Amino acid sequence: MIQKKLISIICPVFNEEQAVPIFYQRLQAALAPLRERYDFELLFANNCSTDNTAATILRLREKDPTVQLLTLSRNFGYEANVATGLKYARGIAMAIIDVDCEDPPEMIPQFIAEWEKGFDVVYGKRDQRPEFIGMQLARKAFYRLNRLVADSDIVLYMAEFCLMSAVVRDAILDNHSTVPFLRTEVAYVGFPRKGISYARQPRVAGESHYNLLRATKFAIAGILSSSTFPLRLSVYTFPFLVLTNLTLLYWNHFRILVAVDFLYIAFYLAVLCVYLARTYKDVVHRPVSVVDWRRSALDFRQ
Repeated sequence: MIQKKLISIICPVFNEEQAVPIFYQRLQAALAPLRERYDFELLFANNCSTDNTAATILRLREKDPTVQLLTLSRNFGYEANVATGLKYARGIAMAIIDVDCEDPPEMIPQFIAEWEKGFDVVYGKRDQRPEFIGMQLARKAFYRLNRLVADSDIVLYMAEFCLMSAVVRDAILDNHSTVPFLRTEVAYVGFPRKGISYARQPRVAGESHYNLLRATKFAIAGILSSSTFPLRLSVYTFPFLVLTNLTLLYWNHFRILVAVDFLYIAFYLAVLCVYLARTYKDVVHRPVSVVDWRRSALDFRQ
């Protein structure tokens, strides 16, 4: 009997007890036509949920032994949770998808089909989202700005909703940054990739954990992870500062000169401190996350 290849489905969760059963049913229906060729493991990366998410997953596991539960010791953040799921996934390919069904599970067979053609990364391109126009414009502006200032290539409109080969996963995890940012890492490591456009759907249950503050922090993390441009900006703008100072001296505007120089120095000290803090974290090199094996339920432990 020929052993079927294993594909991992990684599902980062945090307080999603209502969405998990709905997602599970839709995913099983989507994967059913592929089960003659592949085995699947469903790895829930539980970011220390405070509701009944873990209990809901364990009930699924009682009926379906392919369901795996990996629980973190505390909330380490979304990106760290995804990175932990990638670390422990056993498949030759692995898909990442949230359980709120805003990214439809029915697209995973399309991802697998493109992966079978030789693409190491297949990702969903979010062309449409159920959000107000201002946020859509801000998001597009961020992607363009991030690509403009990035030190290497950036994949426009890529989210964590994707499928990657184990080769790409290994290359991503080989980066020892303690501040993971998956979208940047996928672009950096290269390998053939393909985007599939889709319209994002409304959440099927529960409440979104995403808000304007998290979006802003996420955007800043994206720029810091992909670019040293804020550091180099001081060099680019220095000639303009000198010209401004000479002009203000000529017109005897000393108070304005002092204010301009103070703001210039304060801004670049802040930028330097932010990058220094990230460097400090990488030097200390704490783990991205910590797994609570007592509250996990897996058929393996690496």
